[in-house]
Amino acid sequence: MESDDGHERAGGLAGLSLPARLVVAGGAAVIAVTAAVHLGMVFLHVAPSNTVTKQNAAAIDDYIYPEYEQNWKFFAPNPLQQNVAVQARAELRAPDGRTTVTGWTDLTARDGAEIRHNLLPSHTQQNELRRAWDFYTNSHDVKEQPNGLRGALSEQYVRRIVVDRLGAGQDGRTVQRVQVRAVTTLVAPPSWSDEKNEPKPAYRVLGWWPVTAADRTEAKNR
Repeated sequence: MESDDGHERAGGLAGLSLPARLVVAGGAAVIAVTAAVHLGMVFLHVAPSNTVTKQNAAAIDDYIYPEYEQNWKFFAPNPLQQNVAVQARAELRAPDGRTTVTGWTDLTARDGAEIRHNLLPSHTQQNELRRAWDFYTNSHDVKEQPNGLRGALSEQYVRRIVVDRLGAGQDGRTVQRVQVRAVTTLVAPPSWSDEKNEPKPAYRVLGWWPVTAADRTEAKNR
């Protein structure tokens, strides 16, 4: 390529000024390091228990949970055979102190509507709510008591998603508490199968969770 004065102009990186080349090189280095750290953490998370994973278990878990948790229920021999709809409602407080409770909102159905006919649905629409609920159920027993160290984190994660989806307030009324429930319906077996299941949906209803100022701030920033 030639410039207006007839001299050949260098292309690509060679055509950039020294400061521009330094910026490009720095950006490439940051991307490479970030990718290496992410792949390394995911590898250590799924790898068999060893000295490295035992010594760095806390750091690995802090990085992986809750956004990057692995789930293999899609695959044989025991794929997930049920539909789970996560629903939520809110308790609203008016300026005069009166409280009202909203109806149940099907958050899973909202995500489904956003995904349907969308060629490029976002990760949030596809996975955020589903993985958050899996995270909660794996961290609690049937009495809704935490069965490990991540119980409180899973509750906070679900609660903030719900506040974000429902909003921190409605019509001048502030959301004081939220409640979550899951409606599980078994997928009907194929016509050629002898398998039988109960078509009646099962409900898992959690208690009311108070909404904190941090929850509202997080919802506004999402």
